Amino acid sequence: MLGNLFIVFSALAMLHAAYSTYEHLSHLKALGRPEGSLPSDILIETLFALVLGIIGSVIRTPALREVTWRSEMKRRSAEEQDPRLSFTTFAQRAGLLAKSEPTRVVEKAGVEVQS
Repeated sequence: MLGNLFIVFSALAMLHAAYSTYEHLSHLKALGRPEGSLPSDILIETLFALVLGIIGSVIRTPALREVTWRSEMKRRSAEEQDPRLSFTTFAQRAGLLAKSEPTRVVEKAGVEVQS
């Protein structure tokens, strides 16, 4: 719940920072000075929204599970496991797509050349 709340506030703060940036750049354009850095309050608001979003994401994620073979075998029985490798069902189709002519040997000026 708290993580979701942080993420919502982070999104709202990020949207507000984007709107503030748009307004600031529109103001600079109206003054005829399109160059200029952003005010520090917009930068601080953007960084605050980023940190708040990261904290909300960390709080919201579930606990990590153990990813070892032993932990996996606690949940499954040996009968459920397929002993074959997953790539053994690969079928070579290259021979079906391109029919090549048999290689023939051509003799030119005493030198054998395969074509």
